[in-house]
Amino acid sequence: MRLTRTVTVGVAFALAAGLGLAGCSKKENASGSGGSGDGKIKVAFVPKLQGIPYFEAMNTGGRKAAADLGVEWIYKGPTTADPGAQTEVVKSLIQQRVDVLVVAPNDPDSMAPILKDAQSRGIKVMTSDTDAPNSVRELFVNQATAEGIGRTVTDALLEKMGGKGEYAIVSCGQTAGNLNSWIAVQRKYTAEKYPDAKIVDVVYAGEDEAKATSMAKDLMNAHPKLTGLVGECTTSAPGVAKAVRETGKIGKVFTVGVGTPASMKPYLMDGSSSTSVLWDVEQLGYLTVWAGTQLKKGAPLQATNKVSDKLPAVKYFPDQKMLLLGDPLRITKDNVGDYDY
Repeated sequence: MRLTRTVTVGVAFALAAGLGLAGCSKKENASGSGGSGDGKIKVAFVPKLQGIPYFEAMNTGGRKAAADLGVEWIYKGPTTADPGAQTEVVKSLIQQRVDVLVVAPNDPDSMAPILKDAQSRGIKVMTSDTDAPNSVRELFVNQATAEGIGRTVTDALLEKMGGKGEYAIVSCGQTAGNLNSWIAVQRKYTAEKYPDAKIVDVVYAGEDEAKATSMAKDLMNAHPKLTGLVGECTTSAPGVAKAVRETGKIGKVFTVGVGTPASMKPYLMDGSSSTSVLWDVEQLGYLTVWAGTQLKKGAPLQATNKVSDKLPAVKYFPDQKMLLLGDPLRITKDNVGDYDY
């Protein structure tokens, strides 16, 4: 699957205003206004952290969908991966009376009452990328199943480790529901399929690449027999690879991460990372806007939904109120050049 759009990470007006509004001029984006007064459905997305490549890629896909569907896309997130900061952003969007509120919660449990408040005000409530299963959210747009991601990450790493040995995980937010669900699968799957391998530690670096690098070095020092590291999110994935590169352990300690192609490319090319496990992040943003539009219109979801030419058969699981983007992808040195973000 080749991506043809180029993600403009760090677009000045998007970062300055904290908004990415489809179909608006630079001046309109900078105003910070959530409404256009033209009657368009307003779909607002609050990422865990604004400004990192992963969520900027979702923003690009969201803008494209908004233009195609004739709705308004509002992209606004915290500048630190802090549940409290994210809550304040969500509250501000509730005050703006958006039509659909979509959140990738840093802390699903603390976000639950805020989502309930939004719903009580007539706002349609969704999650995307990360779920809040114990909340009132009406729909979850899932990039891939926890089982699929956890198994793919584990297989990719253990193949390089020869199916045995010690490895550790550098995750991001300690309360991030999606990351924790993947780690739970990795623990179970490793024990079942790779009895000669074990996870010796899990640490949390927030959304801080430099901290992930430092923690990965600490793990290698604390566990001299360590031969594998997992970067569980898009900031820790390059972080653990950088740690292996800087300590001269390429070929001795193998790393796999959940990372964006552009950030992982130099590490994939020099062997400090062997595989990046991901999905089409721009299409996740596109699907999020489409789903929010359907929810607001009250349009029923089918078992299989044609969203666009690139998303011809998106499955819906009514028992979980979940739309599934698809299977995870393995990105290696051989195909990383196929991706533009």
